[in-house]
Amino acid sequence: MAYWLFKTEPGTWSWDDQMNTDIEGWDGVRNHQACNNMRAMKIGDEGFFYHSVKEKQIVGIVKVAKEFHPDPSDASGKFGMVGISAVKPFKTPVTLADIKADDRFEDLALVRQSRLSVVPISDEHWTMLCEMGGVKP
Repeated sequence: MAYWLFKTEPGTWSWDDQMNTDIEGWDGVRNHQACNNMRAMKIGDEGFFYHSVKEKQIVGIVKVAKEFHPDPSDASGKFGMVGISAVKPFKTPVTLADIKADDRFEDLALVRQSRLSVVPISDEHWTMLCEMGGVKP
């Protein structure tokens, strides 16, 4: 199993929105590297659900429920999407400030490539971030 982080603006699509749907298509990604990350995903992979912009925090865990397929919102046909479903919320959201304050995360893609909307998470970082969020990995 691989681990990921999905960034979203909570005013556009929030954790509450995700919790109230079965499977949601993660569409609108127009960065080639983020799209390639989604292309590598398999059903059952898990990811962090991250609220960007003002909140800048991990708020829950999702899983990949539908593998990479064409994104109907992309007229060019170059980009695709995956489907994700909610697994569980974090008991305590983990902020970007908390992550940046911890030297163990200096090589985390969320820190190194802050503008990328879909990034891989190592097994070690997954475990540490779950613990910080008050959930079992």
